[in-house]
Amino acid sequence: MKFSLSLSLIFASLQLLSTAVLAEEHPSINYPTNLAPSAQLHYHIKAKQSGFSLDGEADVNWQVGGSNSTQTYSIKTETRAAILGKILQADSTGLIDSFGLAPDQFEEKRLGKPATQTRFDRKTKTLNFSESSETYPLKGGEQDRTSAVWQLVSIARAAPAQFIPNSQWKLFVAGRRDAEKWTFTVDDNVTISTPFGNVATVHIIKAPPPDSKDQRLDIWLAPSMEWYPVRLKFSDANGDTIDQILDRVKNNP
Repeated sequence: MKFSLSLSLIFASLQLLSTAVLAEEHPSINYPTNLAPSAQLHYHIKAKQSGFSLDGEADVNWQVGGSNSTQTYSIKTETRAAILGKILQADSTGLIDSFGLAPDQFEEKRLGKPATQTRFDRKTKTLNFSESSETYPLKGGEQDRTSAVWQLVSIARAAPAQFIPNSQWKLFVAGRRDAEKWTFTVDDNVTISTPFGNVATVHIIKAPPPDSKDQRLDIWLAPSMEWYPVRLKFSDANGDTIDQILDRVKNNP
């Protein structure tokens, strides 16, 4: 009897531990949000790819609409490089719910590759992918790689006083084939040079684990410009980088 009871306690402990690990890997945190005004943003890009330097540009169309009862959003991004033309298109569409942005679909099209779809099925509460058989439960607050930045903007606008150095903000983010936890850490308040002049920003870092070769993402949000991202830098472990600086903003009605 004692042996049986001990086994039961061990299994119960393991189950609790497993549940805790899964919750940490798939966080569902209901941060307050305040969406930025709709706008068209244009970025100048400087990239280093396989030892070569490239110039380019990117357009981001951030749109919030719908009625008071059903709000929607869309993010359409297009990146172009000199000589190569359009090298990336990434679109995210969905609703606004109590967690903020609630994607329905994320579609990405890279140069020379077919488009991929990441679907957030609200009826079955399942996250699934056209490029893999992976599935995840929808708990609330899940993002895709395009919406994640704008969800972060919305969180920062709702709690600017809490975006202080070393504060952390966790999201569960889906890519083309799977999803993972992203931890954004506020680094410091810095003033950067932009085509708009010197702009005070909050520097935020999404760094991969020490033993990972995942991409690092640096984001500079500008409180004086609706908290729009005025600079983003993507850095790969192999030294490739994409650095984009905001140079034009047009507010949409």
